[in-house]
Amino acid sequence: MKAKHLLFFLAAIFAGLSCNRGLKDGEYTLTVLSTNDVHGTWFDSTYVDGKVRKSLFAMNYYIDSVRTADGFGNVLLVDAGDCLQGDNAPYYFNYVDTITPHLFPRLLEYMRYDAVAMGNHDIETGHSVYDRVAADLRRAGAPFLAGNAIRNDNGQPYFPLYKMVEKAGLRIAVIGYNNANIKAWLSEELWSGMHFVSIAQIIQRDVDFVRAKEHPDVVVAAMHSACGQGDGTILEAEALDAFNQVKGVDWLICGHDHKPYVETRDTSALLNSGSHSRYVAHGKMHLKVEGGKIVSKSFETDLIPVKAEKADPVMRAYFRKDFEAVRAFTLQEVGILNTDLHTRDAYKGMCDYMNLIHTLSLAQAPAQISFGAPLTYNGHVKAGILVFNDLFTLYPFENQLYVVSMTGKEIKDYLEVSYDKWINTIAKPTDHVLKIRQRDDSRNLQLGWSFVERAYNFDSAAGINYTVDVTKPFGSRIAISSMADGSAFELGRTYNVAMTSYRASGGGNLLKEAGIDSDKMDERIVARYPEIRSLLYGYLLENGSIDPEVIGNPAVIGKWIFIPEKLARPALEQDMALLFN
Repeated sequence: MKAKHLLFFLAAIFAGLSCNRGLKDGEYTLTVLSTNDVHGTWFDSTYVDGKVRKSLFAMNYYIDSVRTADGFGNVLLVDAGDCLQGDNAPYYFNYVDTITPHLFPRLLEYMRYDAVAMGNHDIETGHSVYDRVAADLRRAGAPFLAGNAIRNDNGQPYFPLYKMVEKAGLRIAVIGYNNANIKAWLSEELWSGMHFVSIAQIIQRDVDFVRAKEHPDVVVAAMHSACGQGDGTILEAEALDAFNQVKGVDWLICGHDHKPYVETRDTSALLNSGSHSRYVAHGKMHLKVEGGKIVSKSFETDLIPVKAEKADPVMRAYFRKDFEAVRAFTLQEVGILNTDLHTRDAYKGMCDYMNLIHTLSLAQAPAQISFGAPLTYNGHVKAGILVFNDLFTLYPFENQLYVVSMTGKEIKDYLEVSYDKWINTIAKPTDHVLKIRQRDDSRNLQLGWSFVERAYNFDSAAGINYTVDVTKPFGSRIAISSMADGSAFELGRTYNVAMTSYRASGGGNLLKEAGIDSDKMDERIVARYPEIRSLLYGYLLENGSIDPEVIGNPAVIGKWIFIPEKLARPALEQDMALLFN
């Protein structure tokens, strides 16, 4: 046997021996901590007013406390994705300062994370960002994992499927997955060269493969997928599907839905910390080993509420230079705002905030009509000097703007679908015209009353004149009278409609419910533009100010109202008071 082959042979033998080593008899306790959907809440202070907020700094206080109590070597720390979007800091290091090493891998290295599952908003940043971050995370020892992001050229995962970790004397396999419904969220150029498959279809195969190859004592599945119903019907909510069906997974860590949730069963446990650094999900696993085999195991789970004022002062000082760089960038003046903008005004009719979004969209040739929804649930920007930070309030996501072709009938049907998510059919002013119900909503921190559907799917239109009749049922509420300039609107004619890349990719299911195949949208796209926040910044550079008379020009954006006004107006005010008192 040649020396080279002998070395490989001996290495394989020793690898096999190490993989099959038996556990010593006794009792083992593993602590598991998880985070998810942090959405850039890295720093403990806001950039304009210096308000203290919940952050990675504050989470690190609790993480270090647990490590101190349980022993660093006994604690596993995993994140379930959506790390690189949602705040000024990731935007700055994603797109502005691309020379300084990206802050996110440095933060995770400081906090000594073990692994990170990718999220859809991480993919949203584009190859130039997440490929760079993935390389840095790998060097930091906490790789991006996404075993269901499959390369088109060779059928292998684009990102690693799993990572092996040793904690509490146990060999642990952390298997990771991204959201399977990326296609409905993001345009293909952001994830070129790969495709995403259902987690439920492959996770059992992957768990069996990793167990056979690595012989782990514990398996953790981290997935950026919502809990869902556990019935296999929601592609972007497969966590409970896996939790109910997959064998051989001890811990399931999930996210995406922003709903803090933990559950303990006899043979496994689930952790979801919610979002925006509000909780650290915490669990313990107790194992008993006899004869070299695990004979029993039990679980404990809970959620640790994060207190903003408990931010780690050493960590704050360590990353102070990065904070100041982000703060300086976002405090630069970009223009003048000549009216207050309240994003919540969009729920009760036309408003300056939505007029601004529509005006930006209609300015992009060859757009004739615009669809848009309020993407900040309850934001407020005061009249006066605008700084770049205000643009994140007005438009928090990195959505691009697309112009697509739609017939007049499709436009009418689309609006019927949108408003059906938004309003009820009513007969008297005391009825609920907005589709709300009495429940707390952890996603928006709403207590008491909240929308049944997500408000970022409440698309209104501009470029046309129309009414929404609150006394009529779905399918007959929308009456389009003309284009904004008074020319005829025709159901059989084709129009160019501006909408976000999220919507054009099928996000919110509005296109699908209106009978339009989002899988074939490439055939309809007639123009692509940069991120809408960039268009807003460009508008300010060109015009210097945002004026209500300009963005509210009816000859450009048209007009729409809820009718009959005497019925709709008091019902809307009543519901808005319930939502926002």
